[in-house]
Amino acid sequence: MATLHVPDELVNGCFHFPGQAVLVEGRLIAALGPYEELAAAHPEARVRRWPGQLAPGICEHDVQELLEHSYFPDPREAGELGTEPLTGDALDALGMDEARWGASARRGLQRLMARGIVEVCGEFTRPAVRDAVQRSGMYSPPGHGRRYLEPGGEARFAVWDGDGCVVAVVGGTIVFRRR
Repeated sequence: MATLHVPDELVNGCFHFPGQAVLVEGRLIAALGPYEELAAAHPEARVRRWPGQLAPGICEHDVQELLEHSYFPDPREAGELGTEPLTGDALDALGMDEARWGASARRGLQRLMARGIVEVCGEFTRPAVRDAVQRSGMYSPPGHGRRYLEPGGEARFAVWDGDGCVVAVVGGTIVFRRR
């Protein structure tokens, strides 16, 4: 099913376009243009309205260190470990195994998505972390990174308002939505 994402303003490169929308079909951007024109041409499309500016999401190039050398506690561990990532001696004391590294990486990726990061690059050496990153759909080889939204390109973008990231989309799927 096609989805029409309608922000207050579309930002593409250094250009700002009020009244513009993004039509997503599957994993790809099918069209960009005035909301009225896209809605008329695709009446079957689900419409999602977002407050703020829709723009290509952020590509973070230096997350390998964060995801492979920090532990993001499970919310059920908050009473014992707190809610912030653990490093150094606190991390060493946990006795990490691959399953725990994978779960930590997934929670770390969720935190990144909440900041509008929809793409990560890096050389991930821990198998569980590498698998989590690749399964998230956020991985791009080093040196990549999208700067523009364009028809035929993968639907990776975010919407920001004055309070931060409203929604993040990876591969046409909403992966984060602020409540």
